[in-house]
Amino acid sequence: MSSKPNFFATFANGVAQWSGQPFAFVLAVALVLVWALSGPFFGFSETWQLVINTGTTIITFLMVFVLQNSQNRDGKALQAKLDELILTSHAANRFIGIEKLGEEELRELSDALAKKATAVEDRADDAAQKEDEEETGREVTAAG
Repeated sequence: MSSKPNFFATFANGVAQWSGQPFAFVLAVALVLVWALSGPFFGFSETWQLVINTGTTIITFLMVFVLQNSQNRDGKALQAKLDELILTSHAANRFIGIEKLGEEELRELSDALAKKATAVEDRADDAAQKEDEEETGREVTAAG
């Protein structure tokens, strides 16, 4: 691991944090309002329309890369944390790295886990029902 932070990663994280704040939204709305109110002064010309179209297109284009970088790093960090939890628990180690599997393999694994979860849930329901029946039987015996 590198101790010196990657400039783009630091920049992307900062922009992602800032752009997610309410102030950024208010600023964007204010800019659109200023642009809209300036329409009569520019006669709602094509150039006036081009300003907002170009500005929003450029910002959107650049934000895609910045936010994707931030999201990729967050996903990798989360995956590393999950892998660590799997390694230090009684979970099956075969789940480490499954994010690299193909769609079909992930679907099959997900289906198998869903069946396993249903079976565990059914056993828990059966145990709870049996416990309720035993409790009811004790109450009847105690009352009789």
